[in-house]
Amino acid sequence: MKRDLYETLGVAKNADEKELKSAFRKLAMKYHPDKNPGDAAAEKTFKEINEAYEMLKDPQKRAAYDRYGHAAFEQGGMGNGFGGGGAGGFSDIFEDIFGEMMGGGRQRRSTGGRERGADLRYNMEISLEEAFSGKTAQIRVPTSITCDVCTGSGAKPGTSPKTCGTCHGSGRVRAAQGFFSIERTCPTCGGRGQTITDPCGKCHGQGRVTEERTLSVNIPAGIEDGTRIRLSGEGEAGLRGGPAGDLYIFLSVRPHEFYQRDGADLYCSVPISMTTAALGGKFDVTTLDGTKSRVTVPEGTQAGKQFRLKGKGMPVLRSAQSGDLYIQIQIETPQKLTKRQRELLQEFEQISSKDNNPESTGFFARMKDFFDTLSD
Repeated sequence: MKRDLYETLGVAKNADEKELKSAFRKLAMKYHPDKNPGDAAAEKTFKEINEAYEMLKDPQKRAAYDRYGHAAFEQGGMGNGFGGGGAGGFSDIFEDIFGEMMGGGRQRRSTGGRERGADLRYNMEISLEEAFSGKTAQIRVPTSITCDVCTGSGAKPGTSPKTCGTCHGSGRVRAAQGFFSIERTCPTCGGRGQTITDPCGKCHGQGRVTEERTLSVNIPAGIEDGTRIRLSGEGEAGLRGGPAGDLYIFLSVRPHEFYQRDGADLYCSVPISMTTAALGGKFDVTTLDGTKSRVTVPEGTQAGKQFRLKGKGMPVLRSAQSGDLYIQIQIETPQKLTKRQRELLQEFEQISSKDNNPESTGFFARMKDFFDTLSD
C-alpha cells in the first residue's frame, strides 16, 4: 500500500503552497543521494518525497488526489512518477527549490546575454571630527564601465550577437542521466543565450572595460563606525549591456586621541592636580565643534567624578538632537617632590583628621568589623 502523500512530506492536508515547498526543501536536503552515498533507504525516501511534492504542488493533481487518492494516477490517470503529465519534470522541481542556493534559478537567467554587474565594496576611514560635522568626500574607484565602442553589446560595431545554436537562446541545456533529466548551464554560451562571432576590439566581447572613476560621497553628520552607504548603480557595469551593480561604502571612524564615543555621547578623561581636587578650581576643554567649555571642579572632588556637558556630544544622525559630553576626573598624585614639598605634605598628614579622609577611614573600619564578626 502506497504511503499517503501528505504524510510523506509531513504536512497537514490543508497545507498551502509555501508550507509544501518548505517541507519538501528540508526533506530533500536531508535525504539527497549526494549526502547519503550508498544508502538505498535514503534514496528510496528521496524518490518518495519528490513524487509527493510533484503531485501536491500541481493544483489539478492535488485536487484529484484529495478526491480519489492514489487511484487517480493509476491505469493511465493523470500520470505518475517525476515526469507527471507535462513538461519540466524533476529538473523543474529541483531548480525551483534549490535555484537560489545553487547560484541560479529561473528568475536569474540572463536575457539576451545581459548580466547584472557585481556589487563593489569600498572601505573608507574618517576622523571623529569628520563624523561629527559630516563631509562630502571624493573617492576614486577602479571598476568596470560600459564599453563606449560597442555600447555594451560586446560585438564589433556593425555586427550583433547571435542566438546560441546549442541552447537556442535559453542559456540552458538538458541531459538525461538515468532516471533524472538534469538541466545545466549551456557550455557554449555560458548561460547567456547568445554568442559573439566578431567581438569588439576594445572590450574583447565583454561589453565593459576597466576604468578608474571619481565619485562624490555624502557623509552625514553623526554617522557611526561600521555604517554602510549604498550608491545605487555605481558598482561594476553589467556584462553586455546588463544593469550595473551597486557600490557599498563601509565607513570606519579612527580612534580619537582624547574622546571615546558611545552612541551619541562622548567621554573624556581629564587629569587634575591633587590640590585642585582638594581646593576646587576650573579648567577648559575643547569640544569637537572647536569651541571651549569650562568645567568647574568643586572642593573635595574625588577621582572618577563625572561632569556632564549637555548637548556637547555627537549629533544624532538625521536629527536636530545631540548627545552629551562626559568629563571624568582623574586625580594626579604629585611626583618628584622637593624637600620642602615633602615636608609640607608630611605636616599636612600630621594635622589631618578622619574628617579629611572619610572614605578611606570608613573603608578600613568596615573591613575590621567584617573580619571581627567572622572570627567570633
